[in-house]
Amino acid sequence: MLTSRMCTQASLVSPQMQEWHIRFKERPIHLHRKIWEWCFISEALAERAMLRPGMCGLGFAVGQEPLTAMFARMGATITATDLYADKAAAAGWVDTGQHASGEVALNSKGLCDPTEFSRLVKFRFADMNDIGHDFDDQYDFLWSSCALEHLGDLEKGMQFIYNAMRCLKPGGIAVHTTEFNVSSNEDTVTSGPTVLYRKKDIEQVMATLRSQGHTVDVDWESGQGYADQTVDLPPYKQEVHLRVQIEKYVVTSFGLIVQKAGSGGGSTRPESGLSQRLLSIFNKRG
Repeated sequence: MLTSRMCTQASLVSPQMQEWHIRFKERPIHLHRKIWEWCFISEALAERAMLRPGMCGLGFAVGQEPLTAMFARMGATITATDLYADKAAAAGWVDTGQHASGEVALNSKGLCDPTEFSRLVKFRFADMNDIGHDFDDQYDFLWSSCALEHLGDLEKGMQFIYNAMRCLKPGGIAVHTTEFNVSSNEDTVTSGPTVLYRKKDIEQVMATLRSQGHTVDVDWESGQGYADQTVDLPPYKQEVHLRVQIEKYVVTSFGLIVQKAGSGGGSTRPESGLSQRLLSIFNKRG
């Protein structure tokens, strides 16, 4: 089963990930780490039987990403959240088209039937640094896609991961992606608009989660492909975009998968033919 890991070429071009490429209406073998993040989150949840009718999901800082619409298309009920509009504008997310102010922006690619989307999706404002307790114990799964590194500093992003676990039912699944510093396990960006997590930071997060009774596994494979050795430099114009330079560091994406302590939620074991069955459901809903 897919475990926590960094973005690599081999992971992105795997058959499971390429199925999600098709579903997201992206061209095959597009070597971009943002697409890897969408595919990673989707596959992690699908393998754990979360993307089906009866499941309830919570998305943080969803912006205009296609995950909300995709998960609704698979039959899950979704609460999509983003930062309050005034705070998002101050941070520049509105001007760059990376903020959602309501449901309309969340199905812009037409991935979900509009009637089904309206039935299954609701939008709420939420601050990742101050998650309301009315979210507690309500969801089978939750996710965030490259958002926690924008909360102000390393500690705030880590605290978000811990706090978000409150929102899950026992046995529920959390999946997050974030910036990962592959240049150094010591020197990094620790505060500011975008922070960069090191291996030791991720290890600290996992140790804390395990001490709280949660389950998290990791594969530290760093990749040996051409795209794993290619660094896209600002202003990021290369077609190959798995590794990029941010300030003086080489960075890729890291995906974290956590199962909340307790029983319940979906299956924690791979199901034979699960991807094929999900694709069949997807096609029928199309």
